[in-house]
Amino acid sequence: MPGILANMGIPEQTCSSMVIIGRILKPFGVRGEVRVESLTDVPGRFEGLQTVSLVLPDGEKVETMVTSVRQINQGVILGFSAFSTPEAAAPYRGAWIQIPVSHNLPRDKDTFYQFELIGLQVEDSDGQVIGNVEEVLEYPQHHVLVIRNKEREVMIPASRRTIEIVDLDRKILRLTSREWWDITYAM
Repeated sequence: MPGILANMGIPEQTCSSMVIIGRILKPFGVRGEVRVESLTDVPGRFEGLQTVSLVLPDGEKVETMVTSVRQINQGVILGFSAFSTPEAAAPYRGAWIQIPVSHNLPRDKDTFYQFELIGLQVEDSDGQVIGNVEEVLEYPQHHVLVIRNKEREVMIPASRRTIEIVDLDRKILRLTSREWWDITYAM
């Protein structure tokens, strides 16, 4: 959602120092290149990449150099030094492409990446702890924060109406007045 969240990848697969920018779909051509699903909305994210980590579906992690980048209508075609034939690339189908998190990520004022919100402590407008952000779901109208504590799970729309403050240094997300997000009386 512009103004609050920027899509940088799959939060469940993101660790504190790496962020997912794509997923390998399948081999492409005879030189071992692969078709990639882009999971970033940062323009030109793949151009200029030198090294990346590939996280295979079984959890194995492979560091590799990027040897080629081509944009096509259906996404991105990448070449890696880890493989040079379609047969060698085939086992990497479904692998996540990760890069190190940069502290100077491009962003607009009051925009936060999904991976930055995961784990933040959520407070209501009175400072009472509701739980922690466990997940960010993407829906056509807006993103939804999944907030969990020991007793329950709460889902709150991620919007300027519901979020008052995001303090990444203190790891706190404060919600606005309950009138915008309280579900006590919802059916």
